[in-house]
Amino acid sequence: MRTYLLLILLVLTNLSGRAQGTAFSLGINLCGGEFGEQYLPGTLNQDYAYPTEDEVNYFYQKGFKSVAIPFRWERVQKNPGGDLDYQEIGEIKKVIGWCSNKGMNVMLSMHNGGRYRKNGIEYIVGSFTVSRNDFSDVWNRLANAFSGYSNLLGYEIMTEPHEMQGFDWFTTAQQAIHAIRQADSRTPIIIAGENYAAAESWHQYSDHLKNLKDPSDKIIYNAHCFFDIDFTGKYLYSYDQNQAEEYTGVKRAEPFVNWLKENNKRGMIGEFTVPDTDARWLNVMERFLKYLSDHQVMAFYWASGKKWGGHPLSVHPLAQNDRPQMSVLQKFVTGTVPYEEKAIMASTQAEPVTGVSATAPNNNTVVQVEEAPESFLFLPGTLLLPQPNGGLYKPNVSKTTHASDKGVRLAKYR
Repeated sequence: MRTYLLLILLVLTNLSGRAQGTAFSLGINLCGGEFGEQYLPGTLNQDYAYPTEDEVNYFYQKGFKSVAIPFRWERVQKNPGGDLDYQEIGEIKKVIGWCSNKGMNVMLSMHNGGRYRKNGIEYIVGSFTVSRNDFSDVWNRLANAFSGYSNLLGYEIMTEPHEMQGFDWFTTAQQAIHAIRQADSRTPIIIAGENYAAAESWHQYSDHLKNLKDPSDKIIYNAHCFFDIDFTGKYLYSYDQNQAEEYTGVKRAEPFVNWLKENNKRGMIGEFTVPDTDARWLNVMERFLKYLSDHQVMAFYWASGKKWGGHPLSVHPLAQNDRPQMSVLQKFVTGTVPYEEKAIMASTQAEPVTGVSATAPNNNTVVQVEEAPESFLFLPGTLLLPQPNGGLYKPNVSKTTHASDKGVRLAKYR
């Protein structure tokens, strides 16, 4: 009897530093549906494109069990409050079906940054022109449209909300949660943090999101984590200029992972990436993924998709050859997420990383980033943002800042 009790204690001790009933898993963002934001709604397979079956098959063969499908609100619902565009919905359903046939989970991810674009003007969600009721409406309709799929990992209701002004993200997210639960009580709801979902500033900008309420208790928190010196994921500078070192990714992720543990919340890193321009970045990514694996936090690489072409961050194969990043990613794709679990939970008892702080490599470093256009116009209840420059990247607002300034998340584009 004594031996039996000791065995139980040993098992419980071992589990205390791990996830609550789930295993680490690594997913991939299959991009394309969010492209061409300067052409909204745009022309399918010209301005934007959803993943193909060949893309799904490639990552299935590489061992991936989870994918994220980015899309734009303006395409699935041409007018806020109106009917869904069922041609768009049908395109997304094709991808979900291909993934289902392979036993792969899918995260549906609205890539709008807390805004909706009408006639070239971006309106903050919650404003008079694009209200919270409009946002709740579209997610109620989307949940009705997709709730029949058993391989949904979750609905990410909005990526990277930022600079929401008086239209606070918490209230908007809470209203959307209730709207989704009127249509779907089963699928997890994925909530991105504020300030571009930045992992390193999560406590400062997103701590209050822990108070969101879900009747089904299936909220998953989503942070993004990049390893360049300005925290943007642009990787405009060399490895040495970014002052990177092998634990940079761990340091950036640690505030968010600790927050999950402290508050007993489920979470993921929904975007992380490294360029293929220097092999040392691969070591940074491997340390980062090992840390997330140890702490049972799911992660999605950013990104793949045929529209990325030969971009240095992409893992879309070139001439049927794997990209350099794939050698590291494949080391971490053995974990799977059961459909009934749907998420990775960080343990409240997991041991913190020792000897690592969540600070920038050099607190005095000043990073100069190109200035954004100054064509800002504030209207009652709305914000007019400058037109994007087009092409692959997604520019927002840039400025000069100290790399150690966690209070400012430089707008990023990829």
